[in-house]
Amino acid sequence: MHRRSLLLAAAALPLTALPGFAAAPEAIRIMKSPTCGCCTAWADHLSAAGFRTEVRNVPDEDLWAMKERLGVTGDLASCHTAMAGPYVIEGHVPAADIQRLLAEQPAALGLSVPGMPVGSPGMEMGDEREAFDTLLIRADGTTEVFARHS
Repeated sequence: MHRRSLLLAAAALPLTALPGFAAAPEAIRIMKSPTCGCCTAWADHLSAAGFRTEVRNVPDEDLWAMKERLGVTGDLASCHTAMAGPYVIEGHVPAADIQRLLAEQPAALGLSVPGMPVGSPGMEMGDEREAFDTLLIRADGTTEVFARHS
């Protein structure tokens, strides 16, 4: 192959295919109470998995109003709410579940791990673990199990 052909072929490659030129991941925007340490630990879990995070401390009343606006009902609620692209992420959702959601792009509001299950990301307590489900929140507010964690 001539040098000119090689240069033209290289120029035609999408930049995202070259190392170091991949598009930066969209940030996961996390809204949490200023006093919540487990929310910070969850953000650290996402960062360790390669997500870029933006954490914002908001007053509790603003956080609950935002949950309501986003369609997160009381039975789906947890201590923090995040946005990953067009999806709401409620609670201690594992990074792998968010990666799957973003890859599959289902028609849904997002994901929720209701409550604060011991052993979920950010809620680690030694070897103690509770089984929990990550729920897919459909546009009509119904849910289905997206992933099971034991």
